[in-house]
Amino acid sequence: MNSTEYSITHTESDYFLMENSSNTCLINPTNGYCSQTKTFNSLRPLVSLPPPNSPISASQYAFFLFHQNSSSSSSSKTTALIDSNTGYCLSYSQFIHQTQNLASSLQNKIGLSKGDIAFVLSSNCLQIPILFCSLLSLGVVISPANPISTKSEISRQIGLCKATIAFATSSTAYKLPSLHHKTILLDSSEFHSLTTSLISRSELKTREEVIQSDLAAILYSSGTTGKVKGVMLTHWNLTAIVAAIHAVQQKRETPAVVLYTMPYFHVYGFFYSLKSIAMGESVVLMDKFDLRRMLKVVEQFKVTFVAVAPPVIVGMVKNDDLIKSYDLSSLEGVGCGGAPLGKEVIEKFKERFPNVSLGQGYGLTESTGGLFRSLGPEEGCRYGSAGRILSNCQAKIIDPDTGIALPPCKLGELWIRGPLIMKGYVGDDEATSAMLDSEGWLKTGDLCYIDSDGYLFVVDRLKELIKYKGYQVSPAELEQLLQSHPAISDAAVVPYPDEEAGEIPMGFVVRQQDNNINETQIIDFIAKQVAPYKKIRRVVFLESIPRNAAGKILRKDLIKLVTNKNISKL
Repeated sequence: MNSTEYSITHTESDYFLMENSSNTCLINPTNGYCSQTKTFNSLRPLVSLPPPNSPISASQYAFFLFHQNSSSSSSSKTTALIDSNTGYCLSYSQFIHQTQNLASSLQNKIGLSKGDIAFVLSSNCLQIPILFCSLLSLGVVISPANPISTKSEISRQIGLCKATIAFATSSTAYKLPSLHHKTILLDSSEFHSLTTSLISRSELKTREEVIQSDLAAILYSSGTTGKVKGVMLTHWNLTAIVAAIHAVQQKRETPAVVLYTMPYFHVYGFFYSLKSIAMGESVVLMDKFDLRRMLKVVEQFKVTFVAVAPPVIVGMVKNDDLIKSYDLSSLEGVGCGGAPLGKEVIEKFKERFPNVSLGQGYGLTESTGGLFRSLGPEEGCRYGSAGRILSNCQAKIIDPDTGIALPPCKLGELWIRGPLIMKGYVGDDEATSAMLDSEGWLKTGDLCYIDSDGYLFVVDRLKELIKYKGYQVSPAELEQLLQSHPAISDAAVVPYPDEEAGEIPMGFVVRQQDNNINETQIIDFIAKQVAPYKKIRRVVFLESIPRNAAGKILRKDLIKLVTNKNISKL
């Protein structure tokens, strides 16, 4: 089946909202809250999805939307991918052609088939989206990992996913063990040949049918609170997130030029690779992130949209001279996810970039990277909000102590449900059962509330709240205050053991260059803005704050420093 042969019908795609059809009169049109079921329902338009048993892969669905949007043959000449290092461009026509060639070569020359697991170890490069789309069309499960992972970390990940083949680069291949198939280097002449060679009809093998409910990917959770887990996502999960974003896209006269600062091995980079195809975007790739380099790329390639992590936003508002060195007039929007932005940072961003919309979002690897997002200038003005829930999805706010679902503006654990929710954790039924209940609700572990207008506000991780003399202290709140100080470029807060209080808030701070702010000044700065029990009582200065690929603080690494009593050595 090629991407132009598929059509969508209203069938099982509507089931998440149809289950509440008899209660539609009870759903508040302002915030989506249903007082009978105590759930928050999406206020976005219902999006039709192919049924789970439909014979179409997630990549085919993305190409279907691309062709559906194409009003003329010129769309195939639109630039699909741009290498920011070399300036090399690949058109959509070339991209589609290479994807089809690679899929045929991997099946007929290498022997891959539906159900095989492909481990991918590479930084961002043009070959990755071609590889992803080819593997998805074959029904090969993709398991991408961070290329800076150690051999032992990679060994555990390969043990989890049971990979049969690996794709790597010349600089990462040495970390990989021998698998059933040989490792293929993405930067080799062999890979190039696989994307350009044609397979004769006599060599073609019968391709197994890929359906929406088939497993598409195994992605690795950040592991910020424990051992890494393999998150199983289906083609239907990926289709649902692409469809939800595509349905609310704004029409453009020219294709958007988007810069990916997030890696393809992360859930955001993974689903964005398909989203950009569906929306016909031109994607600029950076192999590694650097703020100065990002600004140069925006200027050079007239980038219209950048997807970033919170520390990048902080960097953009605290480096006046650097920002003024580049022409960023092409920039229309910036998307941010991974952690909430503080009000002061948002205000400074809007002051610095008045013509650039700033959108925030919320999601987990377990929810295919998306669930809430802000759309348009009006929603972007809700300071601190992660936006409203996406189409076809539902949410609950659960009291952690009683298990009772709460109404708007009440604080509790966020539970989510919909076609974006993972299949489970690979090889870990116990962890899956702990995360997913029998009705399909995923327990996020995040302390949140949804306001009277349906906007999500993330307060902190339940397990990361600091317990000071029985009071609960949010590290995120203190981090936002620290980051608002002009002398601080980055910060993190963790609990420090205390015999009398149980735990006290401890700050880890990265000073701005050539600044000598001290511990007393920082403690006083916070003390003036918070209740006494929230005060930071110790400060340690670091060269950098440890973060994962999505920009989330690796608190467990900082807590290790505390528990190992290495503070004096820092």
